[in-house]
Amino acid sequence: MSEFPVESILTNDQIKNLHIAFDKRDEGKKGAVPPEKITDLIKEVFGPPLNGTLIGYAKDLSKNLSENGGLSYENFIVVVKHLMFETTRWGVLKTAPERPIGLDSIQDQVKQKLLRFGLTFNIMIVGSSGLGKSTMMNTLFKSKVNRWMASDTSQEPIIPPTVEIKTISHVIEEKNIRLKLSITDTPGFGDHVNNVKCWEPIIKYINDQYQHYLSEERRIERKPRIPDTRIHCVIYFIAPTGHSLRAIDVECLKRLVKVVNVIPVIAKADSLTLEERQAFKNRIRNDFERNGISKLYPMLHKGLEEDEFQKNKAIKNQLPFAVVGSDQFMSIKGTPVLARKTRWGTIEVENPSHNEFPQFRDMLLRTHLHDLIDTTAEVYYEHYRRNQLQLVQDGDS
Repeated sequence: MSEFPVESILTNDQIKNLHIAFDKRDEGKKGAVPPEKITDLIKEVFGPPLNGTLIGYAKDLSKNLSENGGLSYENFIVVVKHLMFETTRWGVLKTAPERPIGLDSIQDQVKQKLLRFGLTFNIMIVGSSGLGKSTMMNTLFKSKVNRWMASDTSQEPIIPPTVEIKTISHVIEEKNIRLKLSITDTPGFGDHVNNVKCWEPIIKYINDQYQHYLSEERRIERKPRIPDTRIHCVIYFIAPTGHSLRAIDVECLKRLVKVVNVIPVIAKADSLTLEERQAFKNRIRNDFERNGISKLYPMLHKGLEEDEFQKNKAIKNQLPFAVVGSDQFMSIKGTPVLARKTRWGTIEVENPSHNEFPQFRDMLLRTHLHDLIDTTAEVYYEHYRRNQLQLVQDGDS
């Protein structure tokens, strides 16, 4: 059991509330709570929002501390103190100020910091040529952010002989919020007769950014703010074949999900009827399951609170998003909208009944952008950092 860096003393009110909760579950008045009541006891003290990881931690701790088939009050206090150290969701143990003290201004403080420094968001787009990757980026950010329209080049070059990594950066400002957006393209991926290991330059590039960040972190004199070039999200474009995932898609996705957040999309979904689209999505999901491609973003884990878990589950059930991109406006009932003319009629890009671009955009930019950044740092980069430091330690021993 880990030691506390600081030993905290419980207040009289906290002790009173803990006694009430414990006595309620100690039905036999034997001075101990049976194992089957531990979860209810913890939830009564800390509240239902306590996530599954902490509940599991509390159950394991309680099991280790239980004596004669039950958890004594003294050991219950030990469990409570451990949980108090792990979370700010203290339930009945919270202290309510008698008057406002200004905590509601913290949101404004966070916003001011965001206004001052802006936000960095790095996207990588992966998929064969001709799938509308550049157009999709323009559609997402309502700007000419792809590398061709943002340059003076009038013609796209021929497909490179190997996968090349190209990055272009912009600062986009909206309502005083600055977003430093970097889009990394991978021309040449999947476009050749021999595509063996064509994903290796992509994986190497992602890991190189982790290594660069780690090197900066380990400097004796570090920069106050380390420039972040780590890829926060790979948008993987699937060709709208209507059949199933190609072998190259399966092999690439299996490797990508181990090192980065991956969001798969069906490109140019307007080439499929609604029935074809749904059948294609079902086949792709079966391919994901059959090939063990389960760590697609967003993640579902016990550390999420219930509302977050359900929200992420709903998004996960929509994958892959069937999207349509366009940077051309058309007049629909007198209103200019982003749209595409197809053999089926006019597809409105931002109409959720026509395609899933709105859901994709909302998840990427409006609800999960910061989580993508956090997950990169806390899961993927942390995994890379731990492995690299372990290698150094093993080499020194």
